[in-house]
Amino acid sequence: MPATRTPVPAPPPGSAAPVPPQEATAPAPAEAVTPLIRGVAVLRQLTGAGGTASPSELERSTGLARSTVDRIVATLARMGYVRLDGRDAVLAPRVMELGNAYLAALRLPALLSSHADALADELDESVSLAVADGSGIRFVHQATRRRAMSLSFRIGDLLPAERTAPGPLFATEWTDEEWRSWRARRTADPDDRAFPAVPPPPPALSDDDGFARRTALAADEDCALDDQLIEAGLVAVSVPVRDPRSGRIACVASVVSHTSRHTAADLRATLLPRLRAAVAAMEDELRRVPAAESGPPPAGLAVWTGASKQELGREFIESLARGLTVLTAFGEGRAELTLTDVAKATGLARATVRRALITYEHLGLVTPSTPRTFALTPRVLALGFPPLSRTSLPRIAAPHMAALAGDIRETTSLAVLTESREEIRYTARTAASHVMSVDVGVGTRLPAHATSMGRVLLAAPSDPASAYALADEELEQGVRAIAVPIRDRAGVTVAALNAATHVARRTAEECVRDILPALRSTASRIEADLHTAARFTHVPLT
Repeated sequence: MPATRTPVPAPPPGSAAPVPPQEATAPAPAEAVTPLIRGVAVLRQLTGAGGTASPSELERSTGLARSTVDRIVATLARMGYVRLDGRDAVLAPRVMELGNAYLAALRLPALLSSHADALADELDESVSLAVADGSGIRFVHQATRRRAMSLSFRIGDLLPAERTAPGPLFATEWTDEEWRSWRARRTADPDDRAFPAVPPPPPALSDDDGFARRTALAADEDCALDDQLIEAGLVAVSVPVRDPRSGRIACVASVVSHTSRHTAADLRATLLPRLRAAVAAMEDELRRVPAAESGPPPAGLAVWTGASKQELGREFIESLARGLTVLTAFGEGRAELTLTDVAKATGLARATVRRALITYEHLGLVTPSTPRTFALTPRVLALGFPPLSRTSLPRIAAPHMAALAGDIRETTSLAVLTESREEIRYTARTAASHVMSVDVGVGTRLPAHATSMGRVLLAAPSDPASAYALADEELEQGVRAIAVPIRDRAGVTVAALNAATHVARRTAEECVRDILPALRSTASRIEADLHTAARFTHVPLT
């Protein structure tokens, strides 16, 4: 990377070939890692299914043998990328580290999201940032307004270029070959089945020349409109954010609304000037930002795979785990890596890394950025990111709380402070199986000063007492509870986790001795998932 002050480079042209976007069509190279191809297929199918699927559903959708699916799911569970809920496989927040690696390497969300968020607040409309992914567009940031009629698009969702406002802008930079590939995709998939985030297209979109005309108009006006191309009632206006160094489109900023608030013409007349001003500020940001410093890469990421293989035996597919680890070697300051760089970061042999990169290039997940370096493509976001990009803290905490309640056989709860800071509000709860148990439902409010969770939440972050709090029959006779904080990425206490018992079952000393270590361990796991999920998304606390 140059040492001079440089803006973020635009995503490399051809970062994902404009073909049917979810599957590679060419035969796999001889050196490709078959278990890695199969594991990626399972992650994609779980993503397309909304994050949850049974083994039999994965067997049908991937065409893999049931035994193969079971081994892949077991490996992904060992990695923390999925969890098992009964018979179902469920995507877990840790899988977002794959998409985080791409977004960190891209840098655009970190640099431009504050501008998008400010524009959304100013206009009281949703604002998004999107990058090109072959013949589609993929969202990398969403500032969504909460309304009864709101948008369901998520970070990582893929949309066909011809049905969006950003699409014609990206198409102004397509080569003749990319246009041919787009037409081939349209012929092969006229109903947009490869784009699960959108409904089937209206008949009017069968006119391919219409998209070409919209692209020519976008080239002339340096903006584009979506007048209900995705869905009736949805309108958007887009402006390109250009890399000041190359002049190419780095991403596209869009203001999205619905026809009960704005027509497409109204968006253009009233909101386009403010969008252009925000884009100018974004481009200034890119012009001023120095090149990302390449800090020390994560070391030895794959060391644990050998131990997992030894413990789980044939149920653990080591080549899949090692292959997925290769993606996490990328990040901020590590947008373009050589084979040697990846090997050093992961602790894998060069031959193993080489085969993984060959596999990922075949799948469209990495692209050669120079003859010696590789970069991630936006398609990495298809590996689990969209279903989890709108998760909440209670959803993140729920499986961990259930495991805790099972281990200690006591009811566990999660709570946050109300705006007045005088009460706590319960946001999640897992009951233990006792005839006599603490019965406080989600949504219940209690005085903060008289509860263990309230005391944790009211304590100053630097106060050693905020490590835990014990409430002994202060709110109600017979109830004893102990709580620990849940902290966000900045170290700020945002919620509290507790376990409650009857005084006849455990003394205060036993709560500290037996329950507190399990509480702290569970809180650490919740925080780890929260920090991964919140790196490039907003995670609501309730």
